[in-house]
Amino acid sequence: MQNYKVVDLFCGAGGLSKGFLDAGYDVILGIDYDDAALETFQKNHGSATAMKLDLYNHENIEKIVDFLKERNIDNLDVLVGGPPCQGFSYAGKMDINDKRNFLYIAMVKLTERLRPKAVLLENVLAMIEANGGVGARRVIDDFRAIGYKMVPKVLFAPDYGVPQIRKRVFFVGLRDLVDEFCFPEAMLDPAHYITCEEAISDLPSLQTDKGEIVRGEKVQDYMTEPKSDYQRLMRKQSLKVYNHVGSVPIEKTRKMIALVPEGKNYLALPDEYRGLYKYHEALTRYNSKKPSLTINTGHRSHFHYKWNRIPTVRESARLQSFPDDFIFYGNQSEQFKQVGNAVPPLLGQVIAEQLKKYI
Repeated sequence: MQNYKVVDLFCGAGGLSKGFLDAGYDVILGIDYDDAALETFQKNHGSATAMKLDLYNHENIEKIVDFLKERNIDNLDVLVGGPPCQGFSYAGKMDINDKRNFLYIAMVKLTERLRPKAVLLENVLAMIEANGGVGARRVIDDFRAIGYKMVPKVLFAPDYGVPQIRKRVFFVGLRDLVDEFCFPEAMLDPAHYITCEEAISDLPSLQTDKGEIVRGEKVQDYMTEPKSDYQRLMRKQSLKVYNHVGSVPIEKTRKMIALVPEGKNYLALPDEYRGLYKYHEALTRYNSKKPSLTINTGHRSHFHYKWNRIPTVRESARLQSFPDDFIFYGNQSEQFKQVGNAVPPLLGQVIAEQLKKYI
């Protein structure tokens, strides 16, 4: 079997790399600037190396080239990455000239040096929607200038078995402008999307018999057998539950959460509380019969469909399709950030399988 080699730029915890690993690729290297994310990447990607580099400084690209030369890797198959583009994010100030929007240029320059067979770039939806799609045009034009025809497509995670309402734009470019990549077709229709209940109902409740919320231990036992095919998939290689530590809300917050029905948000609160919130997803309780909302890095807006607390890192990771043996490192806030920033591994795996047809 062909041993396709992959480098992951702006790897974070490595959700995209995990998808490529599961598709049988050999992930060689992950580059990021976040120490906790790099530790998570290093400990979950076999023999891959995690490298800390500031990619605002394009001179550091030569360190990646040298690393591969030292290991006699002359022909890279795939370069993947999700460069930060907060200036395009709907959650930010939408400044198209934000310097972070130009971090993708590091991918362009590394592509020009390494000439991989294919390039995959993932980013926020606004890159293709906001300001007439100026961000997407920059990416397409800059890669075309070095011989790669980038094809963009918005992918909806539930279509590919991920229990989360998440839309992201993916660009795939093939070397020498010969072929145009065709993205995989949807695997599920809306009637068969994986739901929150199917994804996380087997995890410990973190509730006492009296209904009190507890933090729980860092490593826990499963309390039930898997209740769905998705849970069986997530638990396939794991005997214990990791990263499932609860956050205990203050009493005022807990009471307000308790007033929100399943699938509703702060608008369902009595008038005396409703005016405290303006963010449209504030105090949103998941719907057990639907995929979750988009997992974000803030982790304080959404609540469990049944319990009066925010989802744990593990529950959020399940909703992102990280298997239970993928363990996150750093403090709890760093772990939430890693999960929220990641590409769902199942989605990455589907793209990786499709890419084999072209390389």
